[in-house]
Amino acid sequence: MTQVNTVMGLMPDESGSKSTFSNDILRLEIAGPKEDHLSVIDIPGIFKRTTPGVTTKSDMEMVERMVHGYMKNPRSVILTVVPANVDIATQEILEKAEEVDPDGIRTLGVLTKPDIIDKGAEKNVIDLVEGRKHQLKLGWHVLRNAGQAELDNPVTDRDATERSFFAGQSPWNSLDKEKVGIASFRDRLQEILADHIRREFPKVKSEVTKKLTSCQQNLQALGVKRQTPTEQSRYLTEIAMEFQKLSAEALSSNYGRADVFDTNPTLRFATAVVNRSDLMSDAIATKGHTFHFESSDMGNGSENYHGFNDGGLEALDVAAIKLDDNGPAGTIEVRQIQDHSELGDLVHAPEKLPEPQGGSIHLWLKEVYRGARGFELGTLNSSLLAVTMKRQSMKWKSLALGYIADIIIMLAHTFVTDLLRVVCPVERVQLGVMSMLADLLVERYRSAIAHVNFLLEIELDGTPATLNHYFNENLEKCRQRRMHARMESKVLSDCRHGEVVRLDDIMQNHPMSNADHAIQDLHDILHSYYKVARKRFVDTLRMQAADYFLITGSKTPLTLFSPAFVAGMTPGQLEEVAGEDLTIKRRRVQLEKEQKDLEDGKKILS
Repeated sequence: MTQVNTVMGLMPDESGSKSTFSNDILRLEIAGPKEDHLSVIDIPGIFKRTTPGVTTKSDMEMVERMVHGYMKNPRSVILTVVPANVDIATQEILEKAEEVDPDGIRTLGVLTKPDIIDKGAEKNVIDLVEGRKHQLKLGWHVLRNAGQAELDNPVTDRDATERSFFAGQSPWNSLDKEKVGIASFRDRLQEILADHIRREFPKVKSEVTKKLTSCQQNLQALGVKRQTPTEQSRYLTEIAMEFQKLSAEALSSNYGRADVFDTNPTLRFATAVVNRSDLMSDAIATKGHTFHFESSDMGNGSENYHGFNDGGLEALDVAAIKLDDNGPAGTIEVRQIQDHSELGDLVHAPEKLPEPQGGSIHLWLKEVYRGARGFELGTLNSSLLAVTMKRQSMKWKSLALGYIADIIIMLAHTFVTDLLRVVCPVERVQLGVMSMLADLLVERYRSAIAHVNFLLEIELDGTPATLNHYFNENLEKCRQRRMHARMESKVLSDCRHGEVVRLDDIMQNHPMSNADHAIQDLHDILHSYYKVARKRFVDTLRMQAADYFLITGSKTPLTLFSPAFVAGMTPGQLEEVAGEDLTIKRRRVQLEKEQKDLEDGKKILS
């Protein structure tokens, strides 16, 4: 008991003062094959006066809260223990019992110390026991406990002394034997408990089931148990499998397979990529050239060809031409997706490009030609196509790098993070997985960007070449449209055979200088090759840099987080990424114990 008092804080401190009461509970458990499922709670008696050096006002309030807390429990039977030598009407405990048990179905009165009642006062106690005063539904019971002298005597038989008292002492021997003594009290208490259990049993069973369900739900809310490397690996593997499954459905546009595609539109990755690729293709087709060619429509064979000045280029003031690389005010946005700070140094920065310049391509070609002409007659310097192609397609670099940057942003910080958030609701695990994937993701992003630069180097710095027969077809169409444009003004308007031009008009000599012919051919060759190269570049940019390196290839960023990746993690990495926090571990242990206790209780109740 000295150790108990120390633990409960009831031993004197350094100043010599000590607490008399404690909120802690001293629990003595007696277990055995013949023991009943019964708890007897001995709580202090309520008092209204403090004793200096022993009790305080806070002790008084603590005891009252403690007593009331146990009494209001509907599962408890209240034993109101009152000395027989006091006035019952002054006992506050009876008033409190009536408050918490107004029907009196769980309150049994117990009278003690009948052996010290003054002569003549026994009648009041007899009236209580026989129900003539202060009636209780369960009645009153009288016990004669051992006094201090009897407790100090080791040979004292408490039960024998009590039986002798109630059998030989008047007026106690006149009372019903079922209302006096410890033996009958034990039987009476068993009857009361049995009746009370029968009343409360359905409620107890229902409450245990309800608490068990709540406990199981709380355990489920903690997520899958992940305290050992095996549990952590299994947990991450299941997440990775779900990640790969939803990734495959997103890439194949099977959005009806899971509700997450409705609640998280950013997971419709295939649609986003296709839409962004269309924007890239349109931008390069309509805005990717530096100068407008001399046809208003570069996409089909119905261009309105304007032709060169028939008076020759010599009449133009070439010295007055100033070609500004920056062009007019920028109107072409190379990026469509907002940057993320994590990838700001990796991807191409947002940029505006100038609109293509109109009406000056022949001036630019003349300047290029005059700066590279040699001794050739009737032919072009072979380097002119490469020089003009590089300048004409110089905006491809920004448009291509802006496109691949948007695909990377959509992939890394929209699709991957949003999908990981869906398949793994635990924020710590999300951050842990992303931390492990970060360097590997960046490595694959760099590979995609490097491939874009490789394609750009081929198209912009390499030697122009193609095996595509459309180059010759386009070149022939350019020349035919040029001839058609020149003959339009010579068509006979009154001919009934349709559009007819006289042979003399066709053969009419239109003298042009060698330079004019060369620049005219250069324009048509550049125009024809640009069409073929543009379509080739757009396709390879989409199929190789975007699709193969980032989306559908065998080593794309989407393939990183997989069961194989989890299998390669060390125990330390598993703990760091998927291990439970200490608070969750403690909470899980507590809930598992509570669950086991409730399951055991449910078996007993069954």
